[in-house]
Amino acid sequence: MMEKATASDGHVLDYWVEPAIGAPKGGLVIIQEIFGVTEQLKGVAKRYAGLGFNVAIPALFDRQEKGAVIPFSEGPRGRDLMLAAKLEETMMDIDAAVSLLHKKGGKVAAMGFCWGGGLAIRAAQKSEVACSVSFYGTRLPQYLDAPLKAPVLGLFGKNDDHVPLEMIKQASDYLIDFEVHLYDAGHAFANDARPSYVAEAAEDGHKRAVEFLESNLK
Repeated sequence: MMEKATASDGHVLDYWVEPAIGAPKGGLVIIQEIFGVTEQLKGVAKRYAGLGFNVAIPALFDRQEKGAVIPFSEGPRGRDLMLAAKLEETMMDIDAAVSLLHKKGGKVAAMGFCWGGGLAIRAAQKSEVACSVSFYGTRLPQYLDAPLKAPVLGLFGKNDDHVPLEMIKQASDYLIDFEVHLYDAGHAFANDARPSYVAEAAEDGHKRAVEFLESNLK
């Protein structure tokens, strides 16, 4: 269900909530692609809630366009909203979700896809998270200005035209405690609502992500 959170600067944003099924293992902030809080992303939230995580997805486009959910066929529109977002404000919105999950008890992790994958790395640098998972995180060079405070698992496609292998290597060389796994896939290989989906890579990525989360949220 959709609830509201207030960032540290007073901005009120929506966030999607999926409560943990069974005994909670901790909290998980899922950070969106450039398409907003999509039905596909809500499905990811349900998956991880079913594994015992309290999940929250902050609506990071609310500062630019309230309630914006962009069709996957309209990437340029999503990209424009992403480019209009200010990193500092976006992190305030992510931190609001982190804070809400902390109040439910236990440690909190971040997981992001595409734009959100890069922001998950930023969360491991600046936010109160125990770890982060980055699925094909983009815009990596802008995050190479601070050390990690928490470990990061990076899951990337070898043929990702948004995140070339040289960029991934640059990030892994700079960021200590950044574990990278590469798949025979391109960008957005874990999004089962897009033609780029690669089931084998996606399932292995989620398997590794769950193991990583469970290890770091103890």
